[in-house]
Amino acid sequence: MVDIFLRDYDVYKLDDSEDHREVKLGYEIFMNTAQYIGPENGDPIKAYSGNNLACTNCHLAAGTKPYSGPLIGVIKRFPQYRGREDKIGTIEERINGCMERSMNGRMMPETAPEMTALISYLKWLGRYAPDDGKIEGQGFLEITIPERAVDLEKGAQIFTLNCVVCHTAEGKGMKKPVGPGYLYPPLWGDDSYNNGAGMTRVITAAQFIKGNMPFGVQYTNPTLSDEEAYDVAGYINQQSRPVKPHLEKDFPDLKKKPVSTPYPPYVDDFPIEQHQLGPFQPIMAFYKTKFNMEKTK
Repeated sequence: MVDIFLRDYDVYKLDDSEDHREVKLGYEIFMNTAQYIGPENGDPIKAYSGNNLACTNCHLAAGTKPYSGPLIGVIKRFPQYRGREDKIGTIEERINGCMERSMNGRMMPETAPEMTALISYLKWLGRYAPDDGKIEGQGFLEITIPERAVDLEKGAQIFTLNCVVCHTAEGKGMKKPVGPGYLYPPLWGDDSYNNGAGMTRVITAAQFIKGNMPFGVQYTNPTLSDEEAYDVAGYINQQSRPVKPHLEKDFPDLKKKPVSTPYPPYVDDFPIEQHQLGPFQPIMAFYKTKFNMEKTK
């Protein structure tokens, strides 16, 4: 792993210049999202997030942990093509994708002070990244996908053994002692990500879990095996969560829809249960044969 993750990302060492104040505000919004733009922030106009999660609940360590969707360099990878919208999108549009899905909320105006501050923080995080923004450790940790369906019974057992201490047996997480937000986020229920979020894809969730969970795990020394991460990801994502409207509009080119996307429509004839729980290899083989497309998630 290159030393870009060992650089100094401590915003509290910044001076009080106007630019650095905006960076620090972006960091605060990233870490305490519910306090600034959540449903209980005190100003309904600024309630862009529909739940009390924080950006750092998925992008761990303020977006600086390898293989947890780190945001170091991300600003330099935009504009970027996104299959979900089938167009070249801006970083602001990508943030709003999180607002509408992971945060179960609504779009934030691109000129809103909170959006400007988040962009400033991302630019500051990327100051050491190469010009193309690509770094080793971006995204999530690859796994070998088991050639079987998720075992929900085993997933429940793994959850009980490894996850309930932080997320509780009901998956409701652990709230901060003061103010809105969570020490450990809910994994399902009304205050969690909705069914349009990327984390509802079993393969994506398993990759995140393998490299980062239980909390504190490093990708170099994971606790769970690929199969355990796969089963517990499937168990978590079979639980009830908010429903995003108009999911049928996602992926205008349905061929580009990830095989583990848990909601239709699809361009194939595999049942929705198989898209949610696998096995995924037959679906991947179909896309390779029919469209010469290599699918990995």
